[in-house]
Amino acid sequence: MNKNIIELQTLLERTSSLIRAENRQALQQHGLLSVQLEALYYLSQCNRYSDTPMAVTEYLGQTKGTVSQTLKVLEKKQLIVKHKDTHDKRIAHIQVTTAGESLVKQLMPSKLMTSIGNTDVSPIITQLSNLLVQLQHQHGSKMFGQCLNCQYNQTIDQTHYHCQLTNELLLKEETLLICREFTEK
Repeated sequence: MNKNIIELQTLLERTSSLIRAENRQALQQHGLLSVQLEALYYLSQCNRYSDTPMAVTEYLGQTKGTVSQTLKVLEKKQLIVKHKDTHDKRIAHIQVTTAGESLVKQLMPSKLMTSIGNTDVSPIITQLSNLLVQLQHQHGSKMFGQCLNCQYNQTIDQTHYHCQLTNELLLKEETLLICREFTEK
């Protein structure tokens, strides 16, 4: 067994544990669990093609039941609202409310992560991003990524883009959101 791989996994798990512990403590005052914050954060970052319960399930890697209960709690606390798709009434879209956005801004990034100050984390981000892509390929997981970096994204001009998959126009701010249909270039 490769000792470096074991050390990497240990470091990733320990870092995640520290962040989750801090989140649990911060979330207690709001009556929320970590998975609920993860769902809320995802929904605050995803695009209109990815704001469905199924997309949340895929992104979090949780069961439909867990995600359903998670969304019910967030809706009851008025952090999200659901609305039916205008073309297909079987599909529900989820929008983060102003209160939900405020909570995400309050809790993300964690105080623990902001405490590292001006440390250049760019090389770490690059390495972890590459690792994530590799693991997703090996596991057969959906990629999820920003439209801006998707093979289907076509630049029209500095503020307008075209999604070749959905054949719809996108504004620049939409290309910065997470999409479940993302395919790397």
